Order: sequence, then C-alpha cells, then structure tokens
Amino acid sequence: MTTSLWGMDINVWANAAIRLQIIVLVMTVVVMGLIWAERRILGRFQQRIGPQKTGPFGLLQSVADAVKLVGKEDLRPKNADPWTFELAPFLVFIPIFMGFVVVPFIAGWNISVLELGLLYFVAISSVNIVGWVMAGWGSDNRYAMIGGLRAAAQSISYELPLVLSLVSVAMFAGTMNLDEMVRQQAAVPYIVWQPMAFAIFFIAALAELNRAPFDIPVGESEVVGGPFVEYSGIRWSMFMLAEYAGLFIMAIIGASVFLGGYIWPFGEELGRGWQLMLISAKAGLIIFVVFWIRASLPRLRIDQLMGYSWKVLLPLVLLQVLVNGLILVNGWSEVILGVTGLAGVVALVTITGRAANRPRSILARPAAVKVEAA
Repeated sequence: MTTSLWGMDINVWANAAIRLQIIVLVMTVVVMGLIWAERRILGRFQQRIGPQKTGPFGLLQSVADAVKLVGKEDLRPKNADPWTFELAPFLVFIPIFMGFVVVPFIAGWNISVLELGLLYFVAISSVNIVGWVMAGWGSDNRYAMIGGLRAAAQSISYELPLVLSLVSVAMFAGTMNLDEMVRQQAAVPYIVWQPMAFAIFFIAALAELNRAPFDIPVGESEVVGGPFVEYSGIRWSMFMLAEYAGLFIMAIIGASVFLGGYIWPFGEELGRGWQLMLISAKAGLIIFVVFWIRASLPRLRIDQLMGYSWKVLLPLVLLQVLVNGLILVNGWSEVILGVTGLAGVVALVTITGRAANRPRSILARPAAVKVEAA
C-alpha cells in the first residue's frame, strides 16, 4: 500500500515514519529556541541580561538544560498510583505532538492536509487536560490535586470561547480546511473582518496554555508547582515541552486563521522563501506578545479567571457567531462584519478595563468588643 509524500509515491508505513521524524525534529528545535527567546526577552523587560555564558549569546543554555534533565534521577512518590503517574506526561505531550499534523507552515510543506483540519485541531487540543488531571490525581499530593482540578476547570471554561472564535471564522470562510482558509486571505486577512474573534482567540489560547496571567494551575505561591510538582527529570521536561510546543502551534494557527498565514501579502508571487518569512514573522509576533504579557500582568485569582470566561468572553463570542450568521444568511456586506467586530473589541476592552479598575470590596469584619476598665 502506497501513499503520496510531497508528490512522491511511498509506502504508507515509511510515509508515517518520515512525517513523525519531521514533527519530532521541528518541535524539539522550536521548543529549545522558544525557551531561550523567552529568557532573553524577559531579561530585557526586567533589566537583566538573561542567558549569556553557555555558548554565544547563551544559545546553548537550552541544550545544557536538556542534558541536565535527562541525567536527573526519575523519582516517584511512594504512595503514588504507578500507572496514572507514569502515563500522565504522555497524555499531556502526545495530543500537542499530534497537533503538528495539520499546521499549515508554507504551501506544500504541511505534514498532512485534512478537509476538517480545524475540527481535528480543536478536538485534539482538548485531550491533554486528561493528562493534567491524571498527574494531579496520581501524585498522591494535595497541592498537585488542586492544581489538576484548577487546570480542568480552566481548560473547560476557556475551551468554549476558543472553539467558538474559530467557528465564527469557519462560518465566514465556508470551510474547515486550514490551507483553504489561508489561500482565501490572499487579498485581505480575516482579522479585518473578525477582530473580536481574534482577540477572544488570543485570550482563550493564553488560558488554554496556562500562560500568565492565567497560570492558576501552576501558581507556585498557592499550589507550589501545580499538577507536576512531584515530577522530576525527563518526565517534568515533557510537561515543559508540551507547553512550549503548544504555544508554537497556537501561534501558527492564529497566524494562519486570522493574519493571512503564509499567503498575505505577496505570498503567492514571491515564493516559498517569502512564505517562510511571513509565517515566521506573524507567529513570532504573537509569541512575543505572549512573553510581553507574562512580564507585565499579575496572576488572576481563580474566581476572576472563571468569571472572565463565563461572564465576558462567552457572551461576546456567542454574539459574534450570531452576528456572523445573520450577516451571511442575508448576504450583507463584509464591511458590516468588520464594523461589528471592532465594536465588539471596544466592548471587550471596556468591560475588561472596568473590571480591572473596580475597587476591591472589603470584607465585613466583626466589630471589636470594647473592654471597659475595671
């Protein structure tokens, strides 16, 4: 049995093996680069130097960290559930790993093109929460269990705005094929017509990746280190690998669905070299903003985090889907989509600003009992 790999007929098992090696190579290099970049960027924001001793400009710091983690002893708590504890990192890592299958890097360089690629991405990205809960449950640690429960609540809450923001774009595009979505943006990127959907996608993606200010599950000041507090060595590194690989995938998906991917501007005319520069620049911009937010914003409380999803993001994104359906069914101008989207962004910023500036209520305290002098 044969299949096609970039225009060549090849055995189906060899095809799968080659694609697997490509994913592993790309993911490993990208994650090591992102870890180094985040350290350098945060160093600049915090007026520090960042990595500089290991290799030129500290470029080998991630390599040194990887060697250290591989050499560390792999420990397991005495009362931990062995199967749950051992399998949890794989259930966090593998779904992120599988997300690379449909990522549209540049024209003709996809691992695989699926007609329901967007649906596949949404489905596979929600599976890793099982691994977070397993890590918390299997560790036999109360802090880890609290972190796992927080991760489950947060992921379920923000999965809905994330999916609906992508659904609103799929309604406008008329397809769930990510490559077709990119090609349709040759003239105008979808962010022009769906700015509020992009804003909600970005915020929900931060929460899905447990990035600041939504890093409640791993809040070291409250739950020590979250679901993987009991993990060490190579198993701990799998959680970090999944986090940064997920960040890279979300950036590519956001750039492809909203910013024109590798096709806008002039991607068709200037060839693959320009396409690679385009997708790298757009994804890099999104990743830089994620790092910037980490350096700028404090962590939310759990009640603030949950309320923001259910009371703000979800109603607005449902309204976006409703408006999209109304405009598309009646055949109204695309300009109306852009105008309503900008109004939604203004509403989102206004609501968020008011919530952030609202004075905190002071809990009522019992009146002090006066003690009369004898």
